[in-house]
Formats: sequence, C-alpha cells, structure tokens
Amino acid sequence: MINDPVPASFNMASYILARAGDNPTKIALTILGGDMDECWTYAQIEAAIRGTATGLLATGLVLGDRVLLRLGNTPEFAIAFLACIAVDLIPVPTSSQLSLSEITEITFDLAPKAIIASGDITLPDHAASVITIAKLTSFYSLPPVDFVYGDPNRAAYIIFTSGTSGTPRGVIHAHRAIWARRMMHEGWYGLTQYDRVLHAGAFNWTYTLGTGLMDPWTLGATALIPAANTPLIRIPTLLAQYKATIFAAAPGIYRQLIKLGIKPIPTLQHALSAGEKLPETTRAAWIATTNTPIFEAYGMSECSTFISGSPSQPADIGTLGYPQLGRRVALLDEKGRSSHIGQIAVHKSDPGLMLSYLNAPKDTAERFSADWFLTGDIGRRLPSGAIVYQGRVDDMMNAGGYRVSPIEVETALAQFPGIHEAAAVELCVKSDVSVIAVFYTSANVLAESELVAHCAAHLARYKCPRIFIRCEALPRGANNKLLRRALRSEWEAEHGQT
Repeated sequence: MINDPVPASFNMASYILARAGDNPTKIALTILGGDMDECWTYAQIEAAIRGTATGLLATGLVLGDRVLLRLGNTPEFAIAFLACIAVDLIPVPTSSQLSLSEITEITFDLAPKAIIASGDITLPDHAASVITIAKLTSFYSLPPVDFVYGDPNRAAYIIFTSGTSGTPRGVIHAHRAIWARRMMHEGWYGLTQYDRVLHAGAFNWTYTLGTGLMDPWTLGATALIPAANTPLIRIPTLLAQYKATIFAAAPGIYRQLIKLGIKPIPTLQHALSAGEKLPETTRAAWIATTNTPIFEAYGMSECSTFISGSPSQPADIGTLGYPQLGRRVALLDEKGRSSHIGQIAVHKSDPGLMLSYLNAPKDTAERFSADWFLTGDIGRRLPSGAIVYQGRVDDMMNAGGYRVSPIEVETALAQFPGIHEAAAVELCVKSDVSVIAVFYTSANVLAESELVAHCAAHLARYKCPRIFIRCEALPRGANNKLLRRALRSEWEAEHGQT
C-alpha cells in the first residue's frame, strides 16, 4: 500500500534495483544519439553498480564519506551514484556547467573525501583524491558488494540548490526519499514496468535522476537518456526511433520542440513537465501538435514533487494539479493557519522531505513551522481540490527549471569594472517565456558583449542573464532593502507583460 511505513532496515539502492532480477536481459538504460548507442541490461547495470561499490570501498573510503560527482550524461554517473548509496557512501551530484570558483566554493562547504571525475569537466581546487573514469570502469567487474542496510532516516545523498542568502546550499536526503517517489508512479506518471521513459535532461538534475532513471528502474521499466550535447532537433526522431511511451522535460524544451514543428509520436502516451510552471499556451500548443497530454508536477529539491496531474486524474486547466495520494499538503496563511490561499507546505512526516541543509541549522529551522515544511511558494486551492500557483514568497528566480538566487548573479556582476550596483530579477518577456535580467547602475552604458563574457566566466550557463539594463538608480525601501519586485513590475508593465 502507498501509505505503508518505510521498512526499518532499508537501503535506497537495493530498493531501486530490486526488480533487476525479474528480467535480467531486459534493457534498463540506453544512452541515445551518440556515435553509437550504449545499452545496459538490468543484469549488467546491477553488476556494474555492485562491483563499483566494492571498488570504492577498496580505495579506503568508509561509511559516511562524501563523494563529489563531476560527471556528464553518461552511464558512469548513474553507476557511481547508486554504487555510493549501496554502501552508505554519500554521493553529491553537481552540474557539469559550474565554473571553477562555483564548484570550489561548494567543495569547501562539502569537504568530500573523493571526487569521481570525467576529464572534460572542471574540477574544484581541493585536495580530495580523484577517481578517474578509467579507474571507475575497472571496478565494474569486481565481486558484487553486499548492500548496507540500516535506519531509513540516515543520509543517502546530497544535492545543491541556490538559497535566498545567495550561497548554494546542500540539501541532505535520506534513504527513505525513494519510498516517497512511489506516490508519483500513479499520482503523476502513470508509470508501469512496460514503459520506455525518455527524459531530455541531464543526470545531475534531480528531475532527470528521479523521473528519468530511478523511478523507471524501481518498476523494471526502461530509461532512455539522450547523450550529452544531443541537438534538440534530434529529440523527436529519438522518441519515435526508440518507441518512447513517456517523455519528460522542462517547459522550455516543450516550447522549443513546438517551434521546431514536432509531429505526433505513435508510441507516445503522454508527457511530463516539471522544474517551473508550465504555461497554458505551451500545454495547448503541445496537445494540438502531438495529440498527447502533458501532466505537470510541482515540487522542489527539498521534497521532490508532491502536487500533480496524472492520467488517472488530469489537472484542472490553469492549475498545478492535486496533492498526490499519500501526501499531506496545506496552504498556510501568515499566522500558520490552514487556508484556501497561502504558502504551500508539506507535512514533516513526508518520507520525501529532506533531512536538513548541509551545515546550516538556522536555514533548516527557518523552513519549518510547527509540523510543516514551508516551500516559499504561494498557492490557491479551488473547490475541486486543485491548487493554482500564485508566485514566490521571496525573490528567487527560475531558469530552465533551476532555482537561481539573485544574489549569486549580483555578486558575480559586482566584480565587473564600472558597475556600481546590480539587481537580478526574472522577467516575463513573452506570455510563456521568462529570463534572468540584470538592472545595473554605472557612469555609462557598458558593453553588453563584455558583460556576457564576464558572466560566462563566473557563472554556470543557466545562471547567466539574458538582458542587461542600465538604470540611474535602483529602487530601495525604507530599510534600504533592494526592491527587485518593483523593478520587475515596472519593466513588465512598460513592455506589456503584466
């Protein structure tokens, strides 16, 4: 049953691979679109994961050690991630786009004991030992490790997300996190063992890692992942060629595929969207173009997804959907009382909820109010029970599904000669398109090409602003707090985007 408690002795990797023996020769994973497709059966992937876990322990790593992953969209990423969890090492996936300064800052806070790295991805300035791809793959044929079982509430992995303070925060998840994902199988995906799920994202994104890999494997389905740098124009061909039944992506991918003229895919049953709000114009255009519905889900790095529409319960038009069966979700007003409109909150008993932020007890405490975890987003509940997204409590931005703190962007721009002050905001430039923009003060208008180059050198690509606007002054409140929302509102009103 979906509300069954997590077993008292549990291992996340073991749970994900429990169906591997049902059909060992079935394809578990195919990396698509490279020079040659790379296919892994369930028998091969389980052997590689358990052999790699043996090899990692042989390097001297011990239970509880943190292992930084600097890997691309390859099978090595999935194998290393689950191999660590199998033996209570704690993997830390990170974006391959992070700059030297960004990944070094994260690593300083993380203090990993080892780094598993691909040669073409930036490494941090850190003394941790590096396990190369060649060494990692040599572990695949080692004897299989025994899974380490224990308290389901112990740490399993850490992911990093931007915080309102401007400093990326590590989110510590427990082994029990995978148990909560059972609620998505029916409540969002309509997923079965017979599905072939193609996810357009990269493994280092939790949306891809969960929806595109861990959940299909949990049920014995097939995961299809495009190789790194696969052109978007190839996605429709890959969907058809590999007979995908479910397609998952962020809203921006759907917009681009529609512009490219995607046609109906005979095997495709439906699509999944998450990472940011799906515009109704995009949903309608996709349905009209492909004859398949999109089911949207709302969630966050701290708790995966917990509100969604699904094949069995489609969302009302204009809403996020319904709390998934087994979830306890509330809308809390400013006094912490349940209301029809308020901050979206998840009950602290949810097995998918994070343990804490890494080395940040104050930040962790601030996200909890009595028995609830506060998301920072505002929702409105309709009489049907569906929830409408109303916007953010704070000024956090969303770029292609990634949460980005304005302070991260502003800190990078502050290093540019000639900039006095900067304010980063998310601007709606079309009815279904938002981008990161920077308003800045300076003696003169600065060369946009130089600003672009500066940002590219100091920020991951998805954090880089698309618009630069010079101002005489930035608006501030009575307490001298920067009023980013005023900048956004004024610009969008002037450009007809209100």
